[in-house]
Amino acid sequence: MENETTKDPDLRSSEVTEGTERAPHRAMFRAMGYDDEDLSSPMVGIANPAADITPCNVHLDEVAESAYEGIDESGGMPIEFGTITVSDAISMGTEGMKASLISREMIADSVELVSFAERMDGLVTIGGCDKNMPGMMMASIRTDLPSVFLYGGSIMPGDHDGREVTIQNVFEGVGAVAQGEMSEEELDEMERHACPGAGSCGGMFTANTMASISEALGFAPLGSAAPPAEEWSRYTVARESGELAVEVVQEQRRPSDFLSEASFENAIALQVAIGGSTNAVLHLLAMAAEADVDLDIEDFNRISARTPKIADFQPGGERVMNDLHEVGGVPVVLQALHDADLVDGDALTVTGNTIGEELAAMELPTIEELDVEYLRPVEDPFHERGAIRILSGNLAPHGAVIKITGSDHLHHEGPVRVFEEESEAMEYVQEGHVESGDAIVIRNEGPRGGPGMREMLGVTSAVAGQGHAEDVALLTDGRFSGATRGFSIGHVAPEAYVGGPIAALEDGDRITIDIDDLELSIDLSDEEIERRLEARDEPEPNYEGGFLAKYHRDFGSAANGAVTNPAAKWE
Repeated sequence: MENETTKDPDLRSSEVTEGTERAPHRAMFRAMGYDDEDLSSPMVGIANPAADITPCNVHLDEVAESAYEGIDESGGMPIEFGTITVSDAISMGTEGMKASLISREMIADSVELVSFAERMDGLVTIGGCDKNMPGMMMASIRTDLPSVFLYGGSIMPGDHDGREVTIQNVFEGVGAVAQGEMSEEELDEMERHACPGAGSCGGMFTANTMASISEALGFAPLGSAAPPAEEWSRYTVARESGELAVEVVQEQRRPSDFLSEASFENAIALQVAIGGSTNAVLHLLAMAAEADVDLDIEDFNRISARTPKIADFQPGGERVMNDLHEVGGVPVVLQALHDADLVDGDALTVTGNTIGEELAAMELPTIEELDVEYLRPVEDPFHERGAIRILSGNLAPHGAVIKITGSDHLHHEGPVRVFEEESEAMEYVQEGHVESGDAIVIRNEGPRGGPGMREMLGVTSAVAGQGHAEDVALLTDGRFSGATRGFSIGHVAPEAYVGGPIAALEDGDRITIDIDDLELSIDLSDEEIERRLEARDEPEPNYEGGFLAKYHRDFGSAANGAVTNPAAKWE
């Protein structure tokens, strides 16, 4: 029969390609140029968030094309489809930033939806801007389809006055101008040279952190995160990812086969060793919840306590992802951690091999052999403990997150200045009111209160640009950017909207922050906190309709990853 093929009947796509009754379906495929050979092959979706919204994603059509070729040449039927992205950097400091974390959920939902509707057999999921990465991996976890994650690559650093600069320097330049430390003309010149082309922001900010973590989790082949967006090796990685996607479908190698407690702990170990973004705490908790892997926010402290910080990249240092690429990429760091028994070499990866086997197959230099100032051996680290710390106390009973980018022994005691949302705090900082020893609290910016848990790189960069990165504390139930540095504590939980203690704060209350003791507390009795919370007016949602109202309703706590999927929510 003409309508019979040699397609494996166990492939889900056979539901739309096989049998006489599927002739209309095949007709639709033929209209798009697919032939009999394609229709008898595994159907591999390419989830592509290409857009002119951000340089992080502007080149992803070309990346997807290389993945498409890899799938096609390996005997698969590639089907590319689009999904959304937002630009965190361009929405930063505006009401639009409330959409950023929501985009993670929408990406996961849309990829899950399309692959379910079209009965796809596997996925290549592509990420550019920050929330693309967790959204794509969450979709693969939910569907449990054989999947490969593919990063679009990092932007190269710009050049300003003979030194390398990134978008972080521009944000901090805004604060420097307000302080009179930089002229508007110099800021304008920096602005024009900081971002020289396509790719995700160059430092170890959220995009590069999550791309690195994709290797440690096993979702992406080792060595795939670091090649820059506009280097030929990025497109080699894309083609090889397409080839691997056909293999994982043929072998029925699913995320549930390689994701485990060990793989998530490996991801955390890498995050804290490289000084990765605080946003990865939120995303790893969300991904673990989707995968039904038992991961608690306190696990970050446990792993950070045993894992030293051995890499120094922006925002705390001067180097960027391309510098790591030039010395061997993420596997160099993973090898150092593996040799010190700080990652579990028996954790499986998408290739079917363990991470230990994958590392053993690579010819990697040791950090000692590299002898570069931004990587140190485990025995001689930048800090004995990893960069991520979870603070708790009567101000944050469910935890709060800080990344150590400078001093490892930050301590602060003093009065707080409370702001009800980000723009009030930004105005205060830009008007030059900030002084050493201040503690600025920004509340009502949590997952439900915002809604959307805005990142506040504008505020933190303005403070840092005025020279107060480590002598002014900032606290919020919202988030900070991966490019944030200094004394910035986010994800305070429970958030103000749901009646967390942060909602009880008043100007002048005395706060204690102690990084060594992992303490975040306020000098108030439990009875006084409860009295104030009972006396406050019940907050009203900021939005009554549209997507913001929906996510205000659906978001869970930051302490559990701020997930919206009911099956992934933990009490």
